[in-house]
Amino acid sequence: MLKTFPVGGVHPPENKFSKGKKIETLPLPKTVTIPTGQHIGAPTKVVVKRGDEVKVGQLIAQAGGFVSANIHSSVSGKVKKIDEVFDSSGYRRTSIIIDVAGDEWMETIDRSDELKKDITLSKEEIVKKVSEMGIVGLGGATFPSHVKLSIPDGKKAEHLVINAVECEPYLTADHQLMMEKGEEIMVGISVLMKATGVNKAIIGIENNKPDAIEHLTKLSNNYNGIEVVALKVQYPQGGEKQLIKAVLNREVPSGGLPLDVGCVVQNVGTAFAVYEAVQKNKPLFERVVSVTGKSVKQPSNFMVRVGTSTDVLIEAAGGLPEDTGKVVSGGPMMGKALSRTDVPITKGSSGVLIFKEEESKREKINPCIRCAKCVTVCPMGLEPYLLMTVTEKQNYEKVEEERALDCIECGSCSYTCPATRPLLDYIRLGKAEVGKIIRQRNQK
Repeated sequence: MLKTFPVGGVHPPENKFSKGKKIETLPLPKTVTIPTGQHIGAPTKVVVKRGDEVKVGQLIAQAGGFVSANIHSSVSGKVKKIDEVFDSSGYRRTSIIIDVAGDEWMETIDRSDELKKDITLSKEEIVKKVSEMGIVGLGGATFPSHVKLSIPDGKKAEHLVINAVECEPYLTADHQLMMEKGEEIMVGISVLMKATGVNKAIIGIENNKPDAIEHLTKLSNNYNGIEVVALKVQYPQGGEKQLIKAVLNREVPSGGLPLDVGCVVQNVGTAFAVYEAVQKNKPLFERVVSVTGKSVKQPSNFMVRVGTSTDVLIEAAGGLPEDTGKVVSGGPMMGKALSRTDVPITKGSSGVLIFKEEESKREKINPCIRCAKCVTVCPMGLEPYLLMTVTEKQNYEKVEEERALDCIECGSCSYTCPATRPLLDYIRLGKAEVGKIIRQRNQK
């Protein structure tokens, strides 16, 4: 029997239209707009100015603290300006705009295709290199990777868990990356194992990717301590807590971290980025992005330089369909709708999803019928209907008491609600207010 997590979850239609489409490298754009904040944590400090000439891989914004991440240029050319530019959130963010001139890389980057298996750096040197190269979690959260690899005193990591689930419908970037860069991913996992001091790594892959399971299982035979585990298809299995429960049957406590149960979780795309950073000295300035949707002419997986306009990707996939109602950054469950399509691709961009007009309209909000479907599907064991109600009434003490901060914002509740209530929207509002209250409380 296939493993999975025991509480909640849904199984939306997969719609993996870009499945099996080989990764295409997009031509360089004429201009890139690189936001200086592409991670969770402290803001960066810009270290270039207007008129500066930069190369591919050159540091252009420096991490502003331990929980922060360096930003590197994805192109070579001249800094046109540093300005406030709209990003995928719909807000203006400080960004570095660079006019592209050629493709000149930093000489320190190893651009050869040769697989580099020998890991020569020490544990501490690996963590430092991951920090210098600006690696963040590529599963969507964009948490600085070096922070996860820095095991605090009194804690011990026993297992490295690799999230290769890609449970969001439509998205196939991780799947295709596994098929084309399997060896590099294996070396990257070995690097992560050395950095965390663990002897055991588990790659969790849902069984709707049998080719990836077979491919990585064969490769894992040549690497010590790496095991591939096939999982039942169940959204949101890519959540850290759900994945740990599925593969190891360990339960992360409320308010706790994976390290509390001896685990470090990294995305499979992050493992590839770590390989390139540590073994090839290559900063994170490009990533694979799926461009997909029911009306998209050529659903595709593109290797894209950070800062490329989303418009460019849509055009490369056949253009914006006439029946488009909404464009989403990410997947349909956790992605965010874009207010405009000229926003830049960032380190956290996993997909560009184009919805048809009839799919993108919100239904009328009806009264809650107390069916408890939202409770049944919540993977965190919460009561979404109650969280929405107390948030509406601005009873934030009750919002906190009902563990709103445990919500992973998977959207299963909103997806399953027969009354089409915007449960997650209100829970997000409640979480934000509770977060403010806690910060104020801690400052006293």
